[in-house]
Formats: sequence, structure tokens, C-alpha cells
Amino acid sequence: MAAMWGIHNDTLTSELVEQGFVSLGWESVGDLRLIRGGRDGLKRMFGDLMPDAKPRAIAGWAGILIKFRDEMQVGDIVVAPYKPDSTINIGRIAGPYEFHEEVRAHPHRRRVVWEKVGLSRTIFTQAALYEIGSAITLFHVTKHQAEFLAALQSTSDDAEEVTREVDAVAAPRDDDGADEPRASRIDRHTRDFVLETLHKGIGHRDFEEFCADLLRAIGYQARVTQYSTDGGVDVIAHRDALGLEPPQIKVQCKHKTSTVGAPEVQQLVGTQGTGEFSLFMTLGAYSRDALSIERQRPGLRLLNGEDIVAMVLENYDRLPNRWRVLIPLTPVLVVADLAT
Repeated sequence: MAAMWGIHNDTLTSELVEQGFVSLGWESVGDLRLIRGGRDGLKRMFGDLMPDAKPRAIAGWAGILIKFRDEMQVGDIVVAPYKPDSTINIGRIAGPYEFHEEVRAHPHRRRVVWEKVGLSRTIFTQAALYEIGSAITLFHVTKHQAEFLAALQSTSDDAEEVTREVDAVAAPRDDDGADEPRASRIDRHTRDFVLETLHKGIGHRDFEEFCADLLRAIGYQARVTQYSTDGGVDVIAHRDALGLEPPQIKVQCKHKTSTVGAPEVQQLVGTQGTGEFSLFMTLGAYSRDALSIERQRPGLRLLNGEDIVAMVLENYDRLPNRWRVLIPLTPVLVVADLAT
């Protein structure tokens, strides 16, 4: 059976999917194929490179590189959280270790065929999300393989259907406390909670009203259009109290966690008049073609689920009580990730 790996990459973004690879940093470390002696050889290399480093840290770094160079095999499954929009990509290793001396960042690479991209985090259980939220850069996924495998093997493009398939194989939640609740874990758990609550706790019309209230919280005037005849525009926003001064912002709200494609974005763009702006708000992500429209179209902004969650956290106290009851949050001091 193919192994399943989790890997984090906080440096590279769209090139991971567009060029089909996973990668590690360590730009100061040369071609790993030239380092002999397995794990011990890598530990000696790190000892020479960073003589003041602690032995435990050196052992951890060597372990990551040996996994990436030697233990990952062609056909193994890769689960990769995608930081820009906090979705999850799943693929299979398609080639041996490569060293790309010509690149400035992340020269250690493995080719990947991505089979599922832009999967919403709401598809998976919180326990599975905890597992792939490991503080380690590269790690084995063991406890919740069935969930990620179900998503990988699903033939549906509908996020709701994929969620049902994943739920059907999900193991009962365990609370073994394997990971300490440090700052990044608590922050990610909070963001997942907000996203899931907005997805499962309200309906389509409520989401339009929520988007209007969120825009009001950041300083805009906003009104929800008539539900059945909005023509693709769900909310009208503006700066002045009467809505008479330009620019007017036309907002489309999609209460879904699946990927929004170019046709849906084009529908909103088609309503944009001279001197007007348009804003698309969704709990999911956007396709490459949709993002290309944003880059080429002045006055268009696409907000994904992670953007909306960030706005909620930044403006929580200014949201109406209705939403703060639905999404109960409280400030708290937590142990920093770098604490020893």
C-alpha cells in the first residue's frame, strides 16, 4: 500500500500546483544525492554547517531530509495544505528526488501529479485537520488516511458529496492530546471553526445578510438585494449613507466551499458598469481562470473563505450580536509556538 505523507510549504504558492512538485527549503544545503552515509551523513553535514545547533534539532532536520530524499516513493500520496487560501491539495509522487540549483527558494523537490486541488478544509474532520497541522514540515499521515484517500478517490466535484464520502469512512474522534495546544494550532482550529460554522450553520440567504453585515463592520454601507431577482448581485455596498456617491460596489455571495470557476466570476463582471467595482465573496476557493480574470479586470476583487474568516477575526467586535452568538469567540493568551 502506498504511504501517505503530509507536507507544509509556507514559502512557495501557485507554482507548486502549476509546475507539479513539492519541495523543501534548506537553500544552504546542496544536492542531497552527494551526501553519503544516510541519516548519519546528513547529521554530520548539519553539524559542520551549524556547529552551535542542538543535537536534537540536527537529528530532526536530518530526519526530514532523509524522508524526502530516500523514503518517499513514486506512487506515494501527498496531502499538502495550501496556505494562500487554506485549502488542501492531494496528489501522488511522480519522480525521484531532484535538486534545482537554478532556483532561489526551495531547491529540493519531488515531482507530483496533483489529483485533487482546492479541497475545502470543511470536508475533513477536525481530528484529521489536526493531524495534517503538524508542526513538522514533512511527516507520515497515519491516523486519518481513510479520509484523505476517500477525497482522493471521489469522482464528484461537489464539496457536499465529497464530505459525505469522507464522513462515511471517518474514524470516531479521539482526544489523545498527542499535540500540545500551542498558538498556531489554536489559531487554525479557530479559523476552521468559523469557516465550518458559516458553511453549515446558516443558509444561502443568511450568508448574503452576513456578507452585508461584514462589509458594514469594515466601514461600508450595504444593503441586500431582492433574493429572487438579484441578477447575480446579492449586495450593494457604498461609502456614503445614501448610496448616491460613486463608486458603487456590486457583491455576489456564494455560500459554498467548492471552487468558484470563471463563468461565475464573469457573470458578476457583466453587471459592472462604468465607475463601479465588483466583489465576489465565497467560502471556497477560485479556479486559476477565475483568478486570472481578477488580475486582468480593474475594480474586481475575489474574496475566498480564508479572506472572509480573517475579516471576521479582525472585526469581530463590530459584527452584530446575531453573528457573535452564532460564532462565539473570546480573546485568550496562549503559549507561543517558539516557547521552550
